[in-house]
Amino acid sequence: MPSRRPTRAALAGVAALAVTAPLAGCGVLGIGGSNADLQIYSARHYALEGAFKDFQDETGISIEFISGNDAELLQRIKAEGADGEADVFMTVDAGNLWNAAQQDVLKPLQSPALDKAVPADLRDSENRWFGLAMRARTTTYNPDKVKPADFDPKDTYAGLADPKWKGRLCMRDATSAYTQSLVASLIGLEGREKTLEIVKGWVANGVQIKSNDVELIKAIDAGTCDVGITNHYYVARELKKNPNLKVKLYWASQQGAGTHVNISGAGVVKTSDNAAQAQQLIEWLATKGQSAFVDGNHEYPVNPDVKPEPMIAKFGEFKRMPLSAEAYGSQNAEAVELLAEAGYK
Repeated sequence: MPSRRPTRAALAGVAALAVTAPLAGCGVLGIGGSNADLQIYSARHYALEGAFKDFQDETGISIEFISGNDAELLQRIKAEGADGEADVFMTVDAGNLWNAAQQDVLKPLQSPALDKAVPADLRDSENRWFGLAMRARTTTYNPDKVKPADFDPKDTYAGLADPKWKGRLCMRDATSAYTQSLVASLIGLEGREKTLEIVKGWVANGVQIKSNDVELIKAIDAGTCDVGITNHYYVARELKKNPNLKVKLYWASQQGAGTHVNISGAGVVKTSDNAAQAQQLIEWLATKGQSAFVDGNHEYPVNPDVKPEPMIAKFGEFKRMPLSAEAYGSQNAEAVELLAEAGYK
């Protein structure tokens, strides 16, 4: 395998990012003078080691991770320019992937394997990025306090603005990418005025704001609130720890647009010296390595030929809302403004 070029002097002014621990037995080195074949700039922090260790063992292609948030990583890739070391950009949230493509840092790929493995709305129309793991953001509730019949099956998210949920509702904060993308998707689906009405309804119901999904789930379990909106895999994680958890999922809007989904995905960086190997990695993650990539975090495979792991298979099948990465990305600023206008904290 070709060795990596040394770090260029052009990197001197770029802020250093944390490097994940080397994968065992792979000879992966820290940033600067690394001999790893592929450098992955990753904003994804969920259960990475197993899948990439399998890929390295199978192919002999060594990998190094550079970790940070998506904005930091994109800025670093742009600052490094043609001298950059990044081969793959990996992040969470479709809006972040759309933004990376808009900033012209990703390379279009010709890949029949990816065209087959990744549904059209979960990949870029110009094949610059591809979804690899899917998460559903849906309604969660305490079964001692709420029955499924209490929810609006046509428009569950809007239904939480009903006064019957006053004092019973928990949600994530306005700075959360999960909240922003959900609201951006509602803007794309319902329009701005209707979405503003929905969010104002949440606020009028005295929505309790939680700083993370685990805190939210624990509040529902404890009876602090009766219902909330969370990513499905957090529920799976907590159920694995405590099978008696008093939290269940209700698949939102199954008689309407479907449950809101988002993705974690990746693309090949345009300046990569090892674009063929980078593409090989993304293809592997979407096909042979799909289960290894998603199962550790209880995420849904994007590949329709791959079955969900047993824990989330118990949640049952659901109709998902079509994903619009452009809406999540281009309407993010509008979603942030709308949340502020509605008084959502």
